[in-house]
Amino acid sequence: MEKGSPYPQQQPPPQQYNQPPPAYAPPGQQSQATVVVTQQPNVLLRQNFREVPVRVTCPSCSADIMTATQFEIGMLTWLAAGMICLFGLWLGCCLIPFCLDACKDVVHTCPNCNHVVGKYSKLS
Repeated sequence: MEKGSPYPQQQPPPQQYNQPPPAYAPPGQQSQATVVVTQQPNVLLRQNFREVPVRVTCPSCSADIMTATQFEIGMLTWLAAGMICLFGLWLGCCLIPFCLDACKDVVHTCPNCNHVVGKYSKLS
């Protein structure tokens, strides 16, 4: 390190060797070319369906859609009604789970072709 310089002395960069361009076949001669074909693996994405509509591609009509959702009575609805009956609230209170969307399963359908795209079950 020199006295007047705030930076240490640096080494010169390493010498680089230039590669000659690839040889080309003269006109009239054919050169052999190697073609490498790689195949991409098919990736299947599993769509998670919940209570809200999701954007998917419909497998039936191949349209890019936002699903329509409908609530239907599922196993959780029946279990909740059964539990309420077991605890003695059978005077109509056992029907409450049938009125709550939070206890029902959700069916996702295509708005174009009405094909069932997916289903969200509250117990699975």
